[in-house]
Amino acid sequence: MTFIASLAAAWQKNDSLLCVGLDPDPARFPAHLKGRDDAIFEFCKGIVDATADLVCSFKPQIAYFAARRAEDQLEALITHIHAQHPGIPVILDAKRGDIGSTAEQYAVESFERFKADAITVNPYMGRDSVEPYLAWPDKGVILLCRTSNPGGSDLQFLDVGGGEKLFERVARLVATEWNTTGQCALVVGATFPAEIARVREITGTLPLLVPGIGAQGGDIEATVKAGKTLGGTGLMINSSRAILYAGQGEDYADAARRAALETRDAINRYR
Repeated sequence: MTFIASLAAAWQKNDSLLCVGLDPDPARFPAHLKGRDDAIFEFCKGIVDATADLVCSFKPQIAYFAARRAEDQLEALITHIHAQHPGIPVILDAKRGDIGSTAEQYAVESFERFKADAITVNPYMGRDSVEPYLAWPDKGVILLCRTSNPGGSDLQFLDVGGGEKLFERVARLVATEWNTTGQCALVVGATFPAEIARVREITGTLPLLVPGIGAQGGDIEATVKAGKTLGGTGLMINSSRAILYAGQGEDYADAARRAALETRDAINRYR
């Protein structure tokens, strides 16, 4: 199945718009996992197995693995998700952005080495830097549009002509000219619900990956009401730390499940 088809199926099967971000920080792991060579894999595996029926996607952040030379554990984790929880798409959060020949290698890294179903991409260098990912027509390409960090406004809110903001231009280009495979999506932060609504207005039913709830303080009700499609889907609302570190003991996975269930249900109240 394509990324978009898998995502749509997961929205329905799990009745969920929740994406769980996998940002493993060994300093915050339960004591029984600390010091293990495979601690990152085991920690994330516990989270995945406890929450897979509550989510529409998983989003491992590559920096948390690469910084600790744990890319092999990332490969193993994605293999585990595909084998044990088929149909749940995996988004590699890498925010790549470079010229065509380099982007081709990043695409191979994401889709062949790690076997991710989608990747996050920075659109700043333009369409030709995105096209190598679109050469994989079944894979998702999720482009940064209106990010959740305060400094995003430094550039994303600039007027690029006729009153159009840069993030609006990105949304329009992706939804029309760049989405040649029908596999594109956009990142729009939950900390800016008015901008979520504007992006939804511009892009129609294009899926939106929405970070910023939980630890970053984004409002769930405002996020869902601003970004959902008429069918009550269209969103991958990401929560990472609030779920990963809901518990600190050997029962951390059970605590993560409770937090994920609470978040999933809170989202669904406003669909």
